[in-house]
Amino acid sequence: MSLTYKRRGALVLAAAVLATAAAGLWHTRAGTAAARFEKPITIVVTFPPGGGTDLLARKLGAELQQRIGQPVVVENRPGASGNIGARIVAEAAPDGTSLLMANSSFAINPGVYRELGFDPHKDFKAVFNAGTIASVLVVPESSGIHSLVDMLAQASHDRPQAFASCGNGTPQHMAGEMLAQVTGASMQHVPYKGCGPAITAVAAAQVPLGLVTASSATPLIDAGRVRAIAVTASTRVASLPGIPTLAEQGVTGFALEQWHGLLAPAATPEAVVVRLHRELTQILAEPAMQQSLRTQGYTLVRQSSEQFGQLIEADMERYAAVTAQLGLKAD
Repeated sequence: MSLTYKRRGALVLAAAVLATAAAGLWHTRAGTAAARFEKPITIVVTFPPGGGTDLLARKLGAELQQRIGQPVVVENRPGASGNIGARIVAEAAPDGTSLLMANSSFAINPGVYRELGFDPHKDFKAVFNAGTIASVLVVPESSGIHSLVDMLAQASHDRPQAFASCGNGTPQHMAGEMLAQVTGASMQHVPYKGCGPAITAVAAAQVPLGLVTASSATPLIDAGRVRAIAVTASTRVASLPGIPTLAEQGVTGFALEQWHGLLAPAATPEAVVVRLHRELTQILAEPAMQQSLRTQGYTLVRQSSEQFGQLIEADMERYAAVTAQLGLKAD
């Protein structure tokens, strides 16, 4: 009797184990199915076409499209230093079909804008950090400015030096204000709706100075339409090896680079985030893609989605202190 009971108990236990395993297998399959993409993906870029953020989104989108078997469309929604596009994605369906291509402006904006229209801490889930990039100080090719020393000599309090940036609250805006602070130069900010329009304005000599991403500046530097006089990174940029850093020209105390990455609405399933991160990691592992991005000035990084999220939170705290110190505010 006891033996029969034990056998029955063993059978019951075995059945329970099999049921649990089957349930686990079902959940795994369900998770895998949830990570399949049945609809096109839209990557919302928060700046106009032609800038570094836009070019990166299009490169990654074209490769991602091949890997997931669905169209990947880039939609430019510029304005308010990225806040307009961010709000669109924050309110989108959290099913993996809407992604935000953001940069460090996303972390700077909470300290600059009184109203964002979304909660940067709660409305998004970090997906993938593609890399970091420095900004470049550029002048029209026809300019008589050939170095940072030349530029600072012209930026007197009687004649403030106007500088174009990629928009209010962008890393380039912040870099210009920080440069003015540490050098004592008088500089007047001229915000544009992205690095593309800003570098175009400099090339046309509509503004005498510009701070834009290296990826936005490199094509016009190579074409001889603008001249780079400094990079904001702590070391020289591989794509512009002949351009000295600010520190090399006597301006110490700060170096500024920005990240570029993809975010999704906060409620996006984890399986979708995992799949996207895996595909994008493999895309950036391709030698041709790495070479292309390095040529544009990017430094590639390897981060999990969780680490990227932690970086964004840390940057929001860090930049809030800097914007408060500089008194940067925009309505």
